[in-house]
Amino acid sequence: MSKKYTFTSESVGEGHPDKVCDRVSDAILDAYLKRDKFARVAVECLATTDYLCIAGEVRSADNLSHKEIENVARQTIKSIGYTQKEFHWDKIKIDVRLHEQSPDIAQGVDASETKEEGAGDQGIMFGYACKETDVLMPAPMHYSHRILENLAKARHQGDLSQLGPDCKAQVSLDYEDGVPVKANSIVVSTQHDEDLSTDEVRALVKPYIEKTIPAEWMCEEDKLYINPTGKFVIGGPHGDCGLTGRKIIVDTYGGAAPHGGGAFSGKDPTKVDRSAAYASRHAAKNIVAAGLADKCLIQISYAIGVSVPISIFVDTFGTSSYSDDDIIKALIKVADFRPRAIRERLELNKPIYERTATYGHFGRTPDLEGGFSWEKTDLVEGLLSAIKWS
Repeated sequence: MSKKYTFTSESVGEGHPDKVCDRVSDAILDAYLKRDKFARVAVECLATTDYLCIAGEVRSADNLSHKEIENVARQTIKSIGYTQKEFHWDKIKIDVRLHEQSPDIAQGVDASETKEEGAGDQGIMFGYACKETDVLMPAPMHYSHRILENLAKARHQGDLSQLGPDCKAQVSLDYEDGVPVKANSIVVSTQHDEDLSTDEVRALVKPYIEKTIPAEWMCEEDKLYINPTGKFVIGGPHGDCGLTGRKIIVDTYGGAAPHGGGAFSGKDPTKVDRSAAYASRHAAKNIVAAGLADKCLIQISYAIGVSVPISIFVDTFGTSSYSDDDIIKALIKVADFRPRAIRERLELNKPIYERTATYGHFGRTPDLEGGFSWEKTDLVEGLLSAIKWS
């Protein structure tokens, strides 16, 4: 990698049509887990003008009725702030097309007297951490999320009532010797009332960008692009069709690290697309937090129905005084990556998922209800002890 370069990441706000679908999917998952913590859920949504389709597979000891599912969706959309004529939480048509989980999948995943619980699918999952921010996330992704989060808080509080729910942010940072030093450019596009001019939107939004980006990093005025198209009145699912799982890079590391391909939202924790990605982030973050590396990438792979991972890969990019093999040996001493062990260690059978659907699944603060448990640095002491004797 060159000593000087620019790297860009993008985030989208809670009202982005794809994020509306992610959040509804996860709200439905939470509703099932509140009734049955072992519910199997895979829910997808499609949103467009005046319409929402909810489809997928479920298996639960206490099923929700279609009316209950519809109500969860409406309340979720209401909380985002959609009261537009073309997409109103109380007026859109909602189709619920959920059916029973395939028995072929169930027999491979379910535990029995002679078989341990297997992975819900084959696939590869990645975790990543670095020292660019205090939450050990890549800086362009972190600040893209925080800009939109601050705008949303102000909108919900009534301070930015002229803005709509749909928005995007993109932060490009200049790096020197692998360290971010300054914002090269910042792009924010936000839906707004029709009577606002471009200059008025800029005046409303700019203070929240400046509050988010470190002052010494702020880009030049002519590299700050706010609504560069000049007008953004039509937005949300009326402006663009939304789908669950279409913002997987926004959900993870903004392109600074690979993504295995599987989306997260709407999937219960037996699906390793989600749970193993969380476990991989947990492991990578603890390795960096322990001071074993400045940067760490982890890949874990699975076969459907098989409990033990097919492979575990670690890359510290030459930033560790230990070999990657030594770090792998220490890691497997302190963390079990079988699907059931991940669920139990991170307490993933709780209704904690709707909150993950916006502003990224990583770099967040663990909460008292068990949300973002994979952000804890509770493996640090174990890793240091294990690598000392490896």
